[in-house]
Amino acid sequence: MFSATPGWAASPIVRDGGTLELADATYRLDGIDAPAFDQICIDDHADSWTCGVEARDQLASLIGGRPVRCEDLGVDAATRKRHVGLCTVEGETTSLNQLLVRQGFALNFEPSAKGRFREDEAGAKDNRRGLWKGCFVAPQEFRGGRKDGALLGGSCRTDKDREIRAALFPEESAMPSGCSIKGKFAVRARVTGNVGIYHLQACRSYPAMTKPDRWFCSEDDAQAAGFRKAYNCRANVHPRM
Repeated sequence: MFSATPGWAASPIVRDGGTLELADATYRLDGIDAPAFDQICIDDHADSWTCGVEARDQLASLIGGRPVRCEDLGVDAATRKRHVGLCTVEGETTSLNQLLVRQGFALNFEPSAKGRFREDEAGAKDNRRGLWKGCFVAPQEFRGGRKDGALLGGSCRTDKDREIRAALFPEESAMPSGCSIKGKFAVRARVTGNVGIYHLQACRSYPAMTKPDRWFCSEDDAQAAGFRKAYNCRANVHPRM
């Protein structure tokens, strides 16, 4: 019978391809760079696909409704509301972190992982698994809005560079289901140490924000990505789902 030991959760909530919400904490999976929920990639047929949604679904599938335990590695440097963790499903010896890289739905992130998943990434790349079957930019490049980042994957074509980048960073991206918070990169946000500004539905600026750079499902997600709330938002306002 499952015991509610600290660090374990019988029903973890998958926030995105690299973030889990357990009963008492939210963990970013250590050592990997997983697609943001709203990230777009190109598949092996040159069509756009919602790889961020697919990465989230892949993580949920790996968990399969089983309890998860996360080794708490400390507070996330990006946001103190989250922790960094090495997470494992009950009955498995390989971490979810490693499995996601091995299946091609996350990249090895060396600054924190020290290359521990490098071989898993190489195998996924060679066999064109997950993201590697198509063309994409590293998730950290997408989150930073770096449209000139290196193109990765087995289906990238140098003669279609401009078209591919236009597809990976569309001027008008569709809102993911249930994720109505708009984010816009802004130089003025750097004054407060952020990369952009997010707008809730009750913000006066929301209707005029017709071409957001990012979509977020919660304020915590937006803040973890380095966005601050627009100053014209009313206090204690929550997005309608």
